[in-house]
Amino acid sequence: MTVNSLQKSKAPRWFERVFTPSHNIQTVPAQWQWSVWLIAAIVLLPIIAVLWLTFFPEENIWPHLLDTVLPNYLSSTLLLMLGVGLLSSWIGISTAWVSTMYDFPGRRIFEWALLLPFAVPAYVIAYVYTDMLEYSGWVQTGLRGLFGWESARDYWFPHIRSLGGAILMLSLVLYPYIFMMVRATFIEQSASLRDAARTLGCNRREVFWRVSLPTARPALAVGLALVLMETLNDFGTVDYFAVRTLTAGIYDVWMNMGNIGGAAQIASVMMIFILVLIGFERYSRRRQKQFSRGDSFKTFQRVRLKGRKALACWLICALPLLLGFIVPVAALFRHAVVYFEDSWTTDFFHMSWNSFMLSSIAAICTIILGLILAYGNRLVKRGSVQKAVRLAGLGYAMPGAVLAVGVIMPLAAFDNAVDHLAREWLGVSTGLLLSGTLFAIIFAYIVRFLAVASGSIESSLEKVTPSMDMAARSLGYSTAEILRKVHLPMIKPGVLTAALVVFVDCMKELPATLVLRPFNFDTLATHVYQYASDEMLEASALAALVIVLVGIVPVILLSRSIIASRNEMVSVKPDSD
Repeated sequence: MTVNSLQKSKAPRWFERVFTPSHNIQTVPAQWQWSVWLIAAIVLLPIIAVLWLTFFPEENIWPHLLDTVLPNYLSSTLLLMLGVGLLSSWIGISTAWVSTMYDFPGRRIFEWALLLPFAVPAYVIAYVYTDMLEYSGWVQTGLRGLFGWESARDYWFPHIRSLGGAILMLSLVLYPYIFMMVRATFIEQSASLRDAARTLGCNRREVFWRVSLPTARPALAVGLALVLMETLNDFGTVDYFAVRTLTAGIYDVWMNMGNIGGAAQIASVMMIFILVLIGFERYSRRRQKQFSRGDSFKTFQRVRLKGRKALACWLICALPLLLGFIVPVAALFRHAVVYFEDSWTTDFFHMSWNSFMLSSIAAICTIILGLILAYGNRLVKRGSVQKAVRLAGLGYAMPGAVLAVGVIMPLAAFDNAVDHLAREWLGVSTGLLLSGTLFAIIFAYIVRFLAVASGSIESSLEKVTPSMDMAARSLGYSTAEILRKVHLPMIKPGVLTAALVVFVDCMKELPATLVLRPFNFDTLATHVYQYASDEMLEASALAALVIVLVGIVPVILLSRSIIASRNEMVSVKPDSD
């Protein structure tokens, strides 16, 4: 019997599984699988706590919430998500299209600078523009002096502290999600499809609506889901603008009414929104596989614009960058310089240290756990481990307010149980061991940002060929030794990038920190929130500027990696339309 006949013969499935060469055939220690499931269980603990408290509260106020405030919370949240989704999509798609398809002055700067609003937290930009645009701000003061108006009755000016103002503030800092996703798709789209549409008589506008945008819908859906998740997570902006969303409702019911069960019930409603968004995002990623690059090596042609068309494209890209980054950073810089002596105090150093310490510990712990998840997923190619990794990523989708409720309940139950046993057996009170301590904040950070770390590390591990694992195994290395001696040196840049991103996200995080921090413990984020809420933005400008400057670092790294990975062959042709 020849080799060809053996290959053509139908072998049993068990024979193929046993004798087919594969890098997955190795003895995987059971502790890797158990470690992955243990991490997933830790992440799921806050979610389970919220659901338990929802169905078994000490005082059920669900009928009261349903009859009074919940409809208002729901309508405000839906309107906010709708407005932010539409405005962010319009900004992200338009900037992605013109920076990809056209060549005009400043395009090379815009393709990375349009990501800079990522570095500005939404609550910071809300405080800055309120300080500028409210009745006593310099904009309206200047208008009254210029036109001789004496009071607000003499003219009309949009009210910044409103639902529309919140939509604008959030859109200015969240559109980069859509810009990044959609622009990558525009670059990777088949140039032959656009050429074919042009030969059929379509102009560039028709090519955009009929070819480019439909094939970019999966990427748009993924970016939009991320935008809406961040919109649900926001607390500083909606609280400052008095927009009663579900997030603000959790704080109202918990802090003002003193009913954590009612807060958990509102949190469960938010979790329904999150599950819908996750399902929408997963479905969109499945559809994204239907679109292939096809002619990825075909020369990509940009159209060189001049005159009014070039100016229009420049304005489309410049306005979001100006409003979302340059104006707020310039205002913060001015306040920080003018009030530097008042801000540069011992308290500022303490708050900076608190933020740095918490973010560093959380980043280190998150990277270690993310490494276990990513490496366990690489070792065990089975459905149970993959499901555990997916479950461990649910924490990123949880808004900070929901996470705060879910974290405080199991920690408080643990503290109460230990205190009860200590009183009964030893006659002493142990007090708060976990809840109301730094452990609660760090735990919340880990749950929230674990998906960021594991996703980045997993993408780095995918670049390591399976043959290296097989070679290391043949030399007698264990799985832990392969990770330490082979994989870690190769994925070190990805690990450091993930740690930096988690560090910056922890520095900016406000909702969970505001609730879980110990008494008389402030970070830069809570300091900015407290002073800006008291109409004292100038006193917190230095802290806000530090948060923004720290956030710029991963944005620059992200933009550089995107540009480096999109080394497409580009030619420029003159405008013919």
